[in-house]
Amino acid sequence: MKNVKRQLGRRTRSLLAGAGTVVLALGVLTLLPSGANAAISGSLYVDPDTGGARWVAVNSGDRRANLIKSKIAGQPQARWFTNANAGQMATAMSSHIAAANAQGKIPTVVYYALPNRDCGGASAGGAKDLNAYASWVSTVSKALGTNPVIVILEPDSLALQTCLNASEATARGNALSAAVTTIKSANPAAKVYLDAGHSGWNPAGTAAQRLTQAGVSKSDGFYSNVSNFRTTAAEISFGQQVLSSLGNSSLKQVIDTSRNGAGPGGGDWCDDRLPSTRRLGSAPTLSTGTETVDAFLWVKLPGEADGCQNQAGSFQPANAYSLAGGS
Repeated sequence: MKNVKRQLGRRTRSLLAGAGTVVLALGVLTLLPSGANAAISGSLYVDPDTGGARWVAVNSGDRRANLIKSKIAGQPQARWFTNANAGQMATAMSSHIAAANAQGKIPTVVYYALPNRDCGGASAGGAKDLNAYASWVSTVSKALGTNPVIVILEPDSLALQTCLNASEATARGNALSAAVTTIKSANPAAKVYLDAGHSGWNPAGTAAQRLTQAGVSKSDGFYSNVSNFRTTAAEISFGQQVLSSLGNSSLKQVIDTSRNGAGPGGGDWCDDRLPSTRRLGSAPTLSTGTETVDAFLWVKLPGEADGCQNQAGSFQPANAYSLAGGS
């Protein structure tokens, strides 16, 4: 089974020397204490330019619009950066980060430009090679600013490696490890998470081995369930197994809860084919109630196609309405 993806306002700040704390005028963003795995708290950014938000804006008379607006478009969701043109992505990143900073909110961004992404599947693309990818990461990361930001680094990159031989898998792991270093150097307040797949994919030990190769010890941890439907309870259990295998108590997990409210259903990974069996999961939050889990996030944007019957990443109001409980 695999996943399929798609794609400065100024605030007065004071830096508390030695505590590693960033305090904005509104008191929303906090980074405590200093260090690679500092805790983060605050409010997640609601992106006004998602496919769902754009659809609602031009379809306000549609009977589905109010439900999609309240249940989906009004929730914090990730912004995906997928174009191999680093300059364009840096400009887009800068604008996105500035908008979040102006509100004193924490954005979630997805880096998705690794070569041979999705093993040539519905979301194929990315940089032409690993050298180009390193340059892409460097350019885009310079636009991350200095405030807290959550970075979901390359969905499927570690869980989906069926198209790679051993040396290619090692090279990919090294490239991701270098990317973690680049991102952290560009913005030490960034929270960076690597790919662990999900609870119905690779064993926890396999996920841990690949995460280790990809430099997870330099990151803040790993994410799971991106674009999938596994229950939150199953993902927490899986994540704790991965953490046990890693043996690093400072690392944490984040979970994509965008479409897991009804669990995996029949097990089909593609939402296009089974929209009526899926529901929204827990709302995005940094307060999970579980020590090992930093956040529940909506990484896959609800209503966006997986690429089976519609173009991957295209917003499908029928899917969104069904996920939100409409009928």
